[in-house]
Amino acid sequence: MARGRNKDVEPASSPAPRRRRSRWHWLWKLPLLLALLSIAQVLVLRFVDPPFSSFMAIRQFEALRGGDTGFRIAYDWRDLDRIAPSLPLAAVAAEDQNFASHRGFDLAAIEHALESNADGGRIRGGSTISQQLAKNLFLWGGRSWVRKGAEAWYTLWIELLWPKQRILEVYVNVAEFGDGIYGAQAAARSYWGKDADALSNSQSARLAAVLPSPRRYSAHRPGPWVQRRTQWIERNMRNLGGEAWLERLE
Repeated sequence: MARGRNKDVEPASSPAPRRRRSRWHWLWKLPLLLALLSIAQVLVLRFVDPPFSSFMAIRQFEALRGGDTGFRIAYDWRDLDRIAPSLPLAAVAAEDQNFASHRGFDLAAIEHALESNADGGRIRGGSTISQQLAKNLFLWGGRSWVRKGAEAWYTLWIELLWPKQRILEVYVNVAEFGDGIYGAQAAARSYWGKDADALSNSQSARLAAVLPSPRRYSAHRPGPWVQRRTQWIERNMRNLGGEAWLERLE
């Protein structure tokens, strides 16, 4: 009769550690996946006109949450050559006069804004048109560091992948010019019953004048502040060189 030999039998390995390792394996890849998806978003919209923006979706949701089921976003895309040149020029004159030369971030404007805010004056922003486009198109409002970081990331890729004219084209189509009124065509039709290519210099400047707070100020019935800002924008438009400035933009 063969003598049995005792062997230490190793217990079967538990699947739990493998599951934990699998979760950690995907966790470090998640930021990379999100980064690649965001870059793909920017690249696609270099060629495809956005059907809506993040801000439009948020505003529509706010209306529904508030019980305003009849609220509808006014948005009608127009290519840049079907928008009066005075509007993108007015946007630059009002919001970002160094638009042609910076690569998404205007450090001098940011420094000036910080100094003004520290002195207790009227709160100023140092955001460029590219930064505002990144926020309006992909993100949400607010002043959190998370949102500002995401804004900087999208701005970087917008500037790397889009020409300046495309940035302006998308911006004047998704910018809010009144509560629920987005883009040049919707604003022109809502306020003056005309198409965006028929906007006058003064009307374009008034639209640009309300961009800091389009739900507070009216381009259609401008108050004293909007009127003063409109005159200032028109002077800046002339100082930039008028519509010839757009023709030199890449």
